[in-house]
Amino acid sequence: MTPRRTPQRTPPSAPPRIAAGPAATAADLLASQERHRLAAEALPRLRAAALGWRNAAGALMAGLVAFGLVKGRTDVGQLAERWALGVGVLLLAALICGACGAYLLNRAAHGALKPSPLGTHVTRSATEHLEVGSALRALRVGIAVTLGCVLFLVCAVASTWYGPSAKPPAVELSTPATGKLCGTVTGMRQGRLVLKTGGTTVEVVAAALTQFRTVEDCP
Repeated sequence: MTPRRTPQRTPPSAPPRIAAGPAATAADLLASQERHRLAAEALPRLRAAALGWRNAAGALMAGLVAFGLVKGRTDVGQLAERWALGVGVLLLAALICGACGAYLLNRAAHGALKPSPLGTHVTRSATEHLEVGSALRALRVGIAVTLGCVLFLVCAVASTWYGPSAKPPAVELSTPATGKLCGTVTGMRQGRLVLKTGGTTVEVVAAALTQFRTVEDCP
């Protein structure tokens, strides 16, 4: 028979000893003060940046809308039906993006619309650090959404400028036989222009035209 071996027990390890580290140098103290200063100034600087972005975005959109109203059509009813529908969709998307962007930029500039919790054992520096992260996210998303609003507004304004009219353009022409006429050209047959003027249809010989120009509307 082989003798039975008894397992040897390892002695318990000694607990780690905690000792003081090396003394802080002047560079360590300056670095610590600089980190503390940056952390204390992070939230006010972020608030100021968000306020500047909000004002710049508001001025840009106001200028774009005013310029579009002065230079372009003021009524989408003057556009063709499909173009008017597209402009309406673009304006709705711009309105939604503008409202979301305004809320997010104001959230970053002035804080959340909720009361500060009481009774929690959280230091002021920790609370400000968490607010910096939330405000920075709101600022980034707000800038992106506001730029989307500007893009939708540009597309809507361009569509009102270059979109086809709801009614065909009128023409003003004259011949020795008929004199000056104004109406809408509906077709051409056998060398004659078919002109709809008022409630009647007139055929004008194209070779006899002495004047022909397009006009916005007939008098």
